[in-house]
Amino acid sequence: MMQKLRNLFRPWSSTAALQDKTVVITGANRARIIMACRDAERGQEAVKAVIEGSQNTNVVYMKLDLSDTKSIREFAEAVNQGESKLNILINNAGIMAIPYGKTADGFEMQIGVNHLGHFLLTHLLIDLIKRTGVTAYSLHPGVVQTELWRHLNGPQQAVMKLVSPFTKNSVQGAQTSIYCAVEPTLENESGGYYSDCAPASPSNAAQSDESAKKLWEMSCQLLSVSWD
Repeated sequence: MMQKLRNLFRPWSSTAALQDKTVVITGANRARIIMACRDAERGQEAVKAVIEGSQNTNVVYMKLDLSDTKSIREFAEAVNQGESKLNILINNAGIMAIPYGKTADGFEMQIGVNHLGHFLLTHLLIDLIKRTGVTAYSLHPGVVQTELWRHLNGPQQAVMKLVSPFTKNSVQGAQTSIYCAVEPTLENESGGYYSDCAPASPSNAAQSDESAKKLWEMSCQLLSVSWD
């Protein structure tokens, strides 16, 4: 709590430069940025906005549908063939509280997109990532004002509107992801959990090695993959 209060008065900032680095961001400075998302029209709009806002012209859109393993494999193949390195992978895309549905491969839609899709994507890109060294972080961005809320029912929408003054806009919500990606003091750290640009403690359930092992093994089984 004290760290969160400090961040309100001393927000995190960084002078880190990403020249000559390649970044893949799902759901979407001089890095080569690959914005991977399902909707081509909205993806191109996002690319245009980033170029205009950053003056970085090395930003491209590539189609990626995390609800379809065929699309994930095609995307990963294109990245592996077209890129010599992958410095940063931000698994950012997600859905929430959607009507029940299944992915193209028959998985429940929410776990299929949010977990299994990213699990497979990371597996397929891991050799490229290893060329630049691997560190991994998980994080909570906070309660962010995004389209994730669009499937909430009426009462839920009313509650979110009531608490919205205490939530984050999209720029604020992105800060911890950026922090984990570029903060120099984290270069030799890995496996941590972060919130509000600072180390945090996950739930007790999230700290269970037994549960983590079961989830890992089940994910490999469902996707028919194995990790070295």
